[in-house]
Amino acid sequence: MQKSRSQKSRRRENTSAQIPARYGLRPPPGAGKRGEEGHIAYLLRQAQAAARLTLERTLTDLGVTPPQFAVLTMLNAYPGLSGADVARVALLTPQTVGVIVGNLERDGAIKKTPHPVHGRVLQWTLTRRGSNLLDKCRHRVAAVERRLVAGLGAKAEATVRRWLSKIAVDLQEKG
Repeated sequence: MQKSRSQKSRRRENTSAQIPARYGLRPPPGAGKRGEEGHIAYLLRQAQAAARLTLERTLTDLGVTPPQFAVLTMLNAYPGLSGADVARVALLTPQTVGVIVGNLERDGAIKKTPHPVHGRVLQWTLTRRGSNLLDKCRHRVAAVERRLVAGLGAKAEATVRRWLSKIAVDLQEKG
C-alpha cells in the first residue's frame, strides 16, 4: 500500500516537531547530544574546539597562534628539541612545525644550533625575545585556564588533569 503525499508530509512534520523549538535545528553546546547525553569523544572535541577558539582570540593581538604557543611552551620546557621532536610533543605535523619554527626564527623568538653529535639535526631553543613573548602569552592563557576550571575545587581539577592525561596515554598505547 502506497502512502499519499499528505501522509508523507505529515510524517516529515512529526519528525521535525521532535526537535525542541527553542534550539531550532541545531542545539547549542551543552544541550542534547552536545551535552551530557553526547558521546565522550565528541564532547572532548567540542571542548577542545571551544578552548582553541578562545585561545586564538586571546593571543591574536600578540601575533601568536595556539600552535605557536604550544611550540614556545614545549621549547621552554624541553630546550634543544629537534623539529621532529617538537612536532611530537606539541601534537603537530612536522610540516606545520617547519612553518612555525621558520616564522618564530624570523621573528627572533627561537634560534637553532646544530646537535653536538649529529650535526645535521637542528636543535631549537627560545631566545630572550621568545621567553618574553611566552611570558605574555602565559599570562593570557592563565586567564583562559581559570575559566576552564571555574567551579572546580583543587581535587576535582587534579582529577580532570589525571583523567585527560590517562586518556592520552591509554589510547596511544592501545592504538
